[in-house]
Amino acid sequence: MTDQPVLEFWFEFASTYSYPAAMRIEPLAREAGVKVVWRPFLLGPIFQSQGWDNSPFNIYPAKGAYMWRDMERVCDAQDIPFQRPTAFPRNGLLAARVSFACAEEPWLPAFVRSVYAANFAEDMDISDLGVIGALLAGQGQKPEPILEKAQSAENKEGLKEQTGRAKEAGLFGAPSFMVGKELFWGNDRLEQAIAWAKG
Repeated sequence: MTDQPVLEFWFEFASTYSYPAAMRIEPLAREAGVKVVWRPFLLGPIFQSQGWDNSPFNIYPAKGAYMWRDMERVCDAQDIPFQRPTAFPRNGLLAARVSFACAEEPWLPAFVRSVYAANFAEDMDISDLGVIGALLAGQGQKPEPILEKAQSAENKEGLKEQTGRAKEAGLFGAPSFMVGKELFWGNDRLEQAIAWAKG
């Protein structure tokens, strides 16, 4: 009996295209018999190393205008609710720290999806402790101990190190999918990444 193939899903909460990827990945991977490992990371430090101090969608207005219209099309085609957030990019650091702290929890994927929906469907401030606490409670969790763990020095350093591993692996954007050392970038490469993992 062979081991189940593994697909690493590298996501960033400020990333627009990570939203539909997060909403789609589990049923597609399950159907293919592929295990998904959820890997939160931060694009800010990676962008800074490229000389950017903002999202490329803000730096290049034409690219940003295209992206927002494309997101409407992508989400409409997949029946995923979408509302352009009034602030972009929103600070996803707290949500990323929670996700890193709870990486092994069975409710993590549902929490991640709820954070994306809060930002990109309900226009909520996902940097707010109260918002993240409510989303954790929505998963049947007690927010206080999780938020305390997420903001511990050890967990903060762990997420920082994971972001460093992402950069070393050649990640430059999100969503990214890794099968071993094979890198796939973008929501539109999700099916290809799953097929590659399946072999």
